[in-house]
Amino acid sequence: MKEVKSRYEIFRQKAHIIIYGTNTVAGRLFDLILLGLILLSVLLVMLETVEGFDIKFHKQLVLLEWIITVFFSIEYILRIICIDKPKRYIFSFYGIIDLLAILPMYLSYFFAGSNLLMIIRALRLLRLFKILNHPHFSGQSLQLKNSLIASRGKIVAFIYFILISCILIGSLMYVVEGKEAGFTSIPISIYWCIVTLTTVGFGDITPTTPLGQFIASIVMIMGYGIIAVPTGIVTAEIAKSEFKRGLQTKRHHCMNCGKDDHSENSKFCYHCGNELDEHS
Repeated sequence: MKEVKSRYEIFRQKAHIIIYGTNTVAGRLFDLILLGLILLSVLLVMLETVEGFDIKFHKQLVLLEWIITVFFSIEYILRIICIDKPKRYIFSFYGIIDLLAILPMYLSYFFAGSNLLMIIRALRLLRLFKILNHPHFSGQSLQLKNSLIASRGKIVAFIYFILISCILIGSLMYVVEGKEAGFTSIPISIYWCIVTLTTVGFGDITPTTPLGQFIASIVMIMGYGIIAVPTGIVTAEIAKSEFKRGLQTKRHHCMNCGKDDHSENSKFCYHCGNELDEHS
């Protein structure tokens, strides 16, 4: 006998299709609305810090933020209702972000004028990673993640070398320049070294002796190479990954019909029967 679904179950099913169904028209429309509201919310956070604008349109900004907060609150409740294991969502990374995104407006009654609550609202930007879950976007993100993981050993060793260099150079500058030039302690001297090495150059501390200026020149020159090294390490891993993927695609590519998704040991194309050339 066919089981008759209750109105609540039908509602849960429809809500699940709209919220989680990225391949449906309603799901795509929901994601687009959500995307627009997230961007609008972050824009409102920025506009609230503009004093003249906030004074003139304060009521309108608060009203818009309340509308957005109510929408996100309803969405958060629906996400909990329409899934079988709500605890997994509530305590997941995005579940916590979703909750933090709606709390500031409600907490503003108890902590009025807190800038921290304003910053928390900007966390809604992190939800874009969940919305933009396109296969191409996800694939590129995964490739970058794998490249960073593969090169983490080299990057850690490089950062360790930089830290040791900054400590040694900072200590040397403390001895060479002294307190008269602003190098009042070794930590301050290390701070100067980091600022100079990264080519930021605030200019709040500058060497005055010829030897100190010579050391500063060496540090500046080192800075150009140091900035490029981590980028080169990650880029090399990405290029290696692209090369391996290219070989794999080429090895499993059918020259007759163009199909690529063959198993590793395939000798013939599953679509047209053409022999696969491993060296083509």
